[in-house]
Amino acid sequence: MTIKAELDTIDLKILRELQRDGRITNVELSERVGISAPPCLRRVRKLEQAGFIRGYRAVLNAPSLGFDIVAFCTVGLKHQSDANLKAFAAMTNKWPIVRETWMVSGESDFLLHCVARNLTHFQDFVVEELAAAENVDTVRTMLTIRQVKDEGLVAI
Repeated sequence: MTIKAELDTIDLKILRELQRDGRITNVELSERVGISAPPCLRRVRKLEQAGFIRGYRAVLNAPSLGFDIVAFCTVGLKHQSDANLKAFAAMTNKWPIVRETWMVSGESDFLLHCVARNLTHFQDFVVEELAAAENVDTVRTMLTIRQVKDEGLVAI
């Protein structure tokens, strides 16, 4: 893989630690990866500028904020031209309940990760907005029971 060729073991350690804790101080990060603070900071900046690090964010506790439903929806479109796919993808950006949108292959065209305050809120979204959206042919929903794993997106 060409990306790994650009990264040495220290870079990978930095990425692993930042994925675990994006608020770690540069001093603590440098200690964990085994280099002094100034070169560590330079490496982090270089990883950011090269696009290996897209950003930083807080991971919120949804239930404590009143969002008790996590669900996934698979969506099949009537027509899958490039313009139709782009139009539906853009539409999902306008729905706050949709937290992630993935274009997928197989029986469906899109997979939506949704977070809602309650079941009624989710059902209203599915019936009144998602299934009623232009070019939507099929919608299948899956309510989650509980999350059993929550790791960073990349296993490095």
